[in-house]
Amino acid sequence: MGPIAVIDIGSNSVRLVIYERLSRSPTMLFNEKVMAGLGKGLASTGKLRTDSVQQALAAIRRFKFLSDQSGSVELHILATAASRDAANGPEFLKAVEKICGVKVTLLSGADEARLSAYGILSGFHKPRGVVGDLGGGSLELVQVANGKVGQGRTFPLGGIRLEEASEGSIRKAEKIVAEALADAGDGLDAKGSTFFAVGGTWRSFARLHMFEIGYPLHVMHHYAIRADEALDFARMVARRAPEALDQIDVVSKARRELLPFGALVLEQVIRTVQPSQVVISALGVREGHLYELLSEEEMTQDPLIEACAELAYLRSRSPQHAEELIPWVGHAFAELGIDETAEEERLRIAGCLVSDIGWRAHPDYRGEQTLSILANASFIGIDHPGRAYLALAIYYRHVGLVDEAVSPRIRELCSTRLKERARTLGAALRVAYLVSASMPGVIPRTQLVMDGDTLVLQVPPDLADIVGERLLKRLSSLAKIGGGREGAIRVVG
Repeated sequence: MGPIAVIDIGSNSVRLVIYERLSRSPTMLFNEKVMAGLGKGLASTGKLRTDSVQQALAAIRRFKFLSDQSGSVELHILATAASRDAANGPEFLKAVEKICGVKVTLLSGADEARLSAYGILSGFHKPRGVVGDLGGGSLELVQVANGKVGQGRTFPLGGIRLEEASEGSIRKAEKIVAEALADAGDGLDAKGSTFFAVGGTWRSFARLHMFEIGYPLHVMHHYAIRADEALDFARMVARRAPEALDQIDVVSKARRELLPFGALVLEQVIRTVQPSQVVISALGVREGHLYELLSEEEMTQDPLIEACAELAYLRSRSPQHAEELIPWVGHAFAELGIDETAEEERLRIAGCLVSDIGWRAHPDYRGEQTLSILANASFIGIDHPGRAYLALAIYYRHVGLVDEAVSPRIRELCSTRLKERARTLGAALRVAYLVSASMPGVIPRTQLVMDGDTLVLQVPPDLADIVGERLLKRLSSLAKIGGGREGAIRVVG
């Protein structure tokens, strides 16, 4: 299976994304969008504007060329609200099909809601809550829980449509939104759960908030805002001129016009749905479409573990060695009496897989570079505290159990419990790599056990010469984290 290209024809933008291949954790090879504004004027004329159509078709010609140039084995074209609602939509889509030689999938409102929800199932680990996808022409709301997607609802509240219906007046828009969403919470068991926000306008809103508070990571996926904070910020953004916002330069000029209207919709959604937090998703309809193409077995795979295993294959000295670390470190944690939740266990597994991805860097900078790579990686299925855990654990593995060079803001993303587990994982990996020299087949022949206050590394006779002062020092450091006093190496068998 080779690359897969998806052209997404929305009411505001037309976008091409080329993915490396169909997989549980798809990697982007190329991503480009054109703000064609197909939905502009649709509310008043009922038709797509000629200039917007021409701009969109020009972009699609380029996108088709790029898709072919990339060697994509499949091209999928998805069209949403503007193409669906316009009187000349069929004519426009026929022109698209002529350019691309591929049939366009025209999504209904229910289709958009379903695929947005699948995008959340694809990008989050066991998500539970309500998905909201705000486009230029419509808003879709749908519940997700236990890997299932509920019945979706579509509202005519896309940014472009709302701006035109209100004639640019926030006061009028506020009334329109309140009336449209008055019963939006009916049938949704969402109070106190998570609201997953999808769409470019809401990502711009979150980016503005991120820079406003000086957040240490600039990763949009799984950026979480408490509902009360999101409500206050949305109220402010909706009622203040964009140019008066302190950090408005971080939002593209093409998005600024619709930002107040997107904030207004979010404000009303929070009031109606009453979630505990708003979580931003970088994945939506496109990724939901790809997720729907997977087999049932592939759908059940953990996207974080799959992505880390692939990174290990691409960057570590031995992917096999990375896999061998998982049970070895797990046993060490058990011996040290460190209990783990299911989420902490999957983070530890991910940490083992990516523990050697920085080996090609200069030894003096491996810790810092790997920390940056992991904190900002295009992982899905992991929240920001989890990113910080992975970054810190592998930083400790390279640098030692010191924090001097680590940004205190990165450490603040983790709870005390998670930081300690990251430190323990880093300490265990420091022992393992001195034993194995990163080569496969060694670690499974050894074992860490607690004998009273001593952490003992048991090795077979042919590994007896592994004894050394540096290794013993690292064993003792690991022992002290677990409440012991010193380390020792014992030949057994």
